[in-house]
Amino acid sequence: MSELTEGYLGITSSGRKSKVPAKLDYVQSITGGFLALFMWGHMLLVSSILVSNDFMYSVTKTLEGNFIINGGSPLLVSTFAFIIFSIFIVHAAMGLRKMPANFKQYQVLRAHAKSLRHDDTNLWLIQAFTGFVMLFLGSVHLYIMMTNSSDIGPYSSADRVWSEWMWPLYILLLLAVEFHGTIGLYRLSVKWGWFDGKNPRSTRIRLKRLKWILTVFFLSLGIASLAAYIKIGIEHADKVGEKYIPTSLTKGIL
Repeated sequence: MSELTEGYLGITSSGRKSKVPAKLDYVQSITGGFLALFMWGHMLLVSSILVSNDFMYSVTKTLEGNFIINGGSPLLVSTFAFIIFSIFIVHAAMGLRKMPANFKQYQVLRAHAKSLRHDDTNLWLIQAFTGFVMLFLGSVHLYIMMTNSSDIGPYSSADRVWSEWMWPLYILLLLAVEFHGTIGLYRLSVKWGWFDGKNPRSTRIRLKRLKWILTVFFLSLGIASLAAYIKIGIEHADKVGEKYIPTSLTKGIL
């Protein structure tokens, strides 16, 4: 038995079983489930732009804690982004344990998947690939949120998307996040048997159908939201850096 296999099965060099791999699997499940649910909530918040600029602005101010601090504080957003980034790194580290260590291992895994022709195995491969993509693109996005939390709003966000050429990154990140997250929650449900009921096989079929429905829904919502930011960014391209003033304050000024 190879050292890699021994480590994966939780068998130490002395032949004793180790509980560490199981504990790390638990950490991976907890962090992955949390991040997937967080991304759904994040997508709903981002899509506030589809309602109106004012509504998106009010959501931003709420996240900055304006109901506690007069005018809100972007530092709260930076702090929360740092917490999410920390959980993200822990989850990525747990996931990398199961990734092929070299191209030869990848070839073996791919050949194994082809011979099995098993949908869930193919879903794992998609999840592994999207997770690898997210490790880079997600880190960039979270770093921007940590260091530029004051530049979140209808105009500032739209300027970043369009004038600062972040839209290609956000398109790729959107695809990676939604596929990775919905597949992850599906695999967690199957792995831990949360909804098995009396017929786990039929439950798995329903969960897989629900997974694709959620994937299509959040992808559509994400694309529509990104398109809205691009539209605002194009219209605001000659005034990059200008902060958004809500309608209520504009009327007060007038």
